[in-house]
Amino acid sequence: MRRMIELKDAGPGRGAAGVDERPIGRILVDMGKLRPDDVARVFLYHREKGLPFGEAARRLHLVSAADVQQALAIQFDFPYLQPRQGALSRELIAAYDPFDRQTETLRELRTHLLLHWFSPERKMLAIVSPDSGDGKSYLAANLAVVFAQMGENTLLIDANLRAPRQHRVFGLGSTGLGLAQALSGRTTLDVAERVAYFESLSVLAAGTVPPNPLELLSRAEFCRLLEEAAHRYTVILIDTPAAALGADARIVAARAAGALLVARQDKTRVSDLRRLQQAIVDCGAALAGTVMNRL
Repeated sequence: MRRMIELKDAGPGRGAAGVDERPIGRILVDMGKLRPDDVARVFLYHREKGLPFGEAARRLHLVSAADVQQALAIQFDFPYLQPRQGALSRELIAAYDPFDRQTETLRELRTHLLLHWFSPERKMLAIVSPDSGDGKSYLAANLAVVFAQMGENTLLIDANLRAPRQHRVFGLGSTGLGLAQALSGRTTLDVAERVAYFESLSVLAAGTVPPNPLELLSRAEFCRLLEEAAHRYTVILIDTPAAALGADARIVAARAAGALLVARQDKTRVSDLRRLQQAIVDCGAALAGTVMNRL
């Protein structure tokens, strides 16, 4: 499978590869972590000791190791959040703790999907599971973050029109507008919100919970919305209701033409997982793999 590569215009102050061309000292000053008056002092120490500028500033006790790490993340276009920064849920471990082993596992999954699933011709993937509480929404949200962190223009759609969660996970405003309203003709894909601090990530919330979720997802409007999304985004991840709640997950997987299954250790029954696997195949979708949630 050919890996998806898409060139992007570089933003202000960034080179062609998305790297921030500001020196590390300027970034630390712009972050408010280093005073402009201290830059010359750090520079002299950096030259004298042969240290990287950030390490020199840290050894002079002017900045912390976390400050330097965040400045480097900005310089190399790798966004993440400090504790208590932003309104995002702490469930987003990829956003708040990008160097954790669990986040590294998410990056391994991202690599697998880039190599074996996503391509310019195949951009969508439904995240499905047999039961509620399997960790499907958690995986979808964090997977969206790690794709955005590598610069992929990513859209997360909350197609769980029965018990949506992504608007809370990402701290989105409760306008009542989302996928349900787009499928009923009251709004468009433009209602998807860009996530603060992650310029490559947008979330289309579920909107107000409707009385007829399966009927809405079965409409031709859903196919048209996904086609439009495929023109705007390179990665489209779709959260779904548990398969035990109805046929919603199957119809979403069919529209996306593919699904990633989530099972929970010591909870998901093998028979339920096999039944869902067969149902996905029967609806004409391909299986991108199965993730075992051990949390």
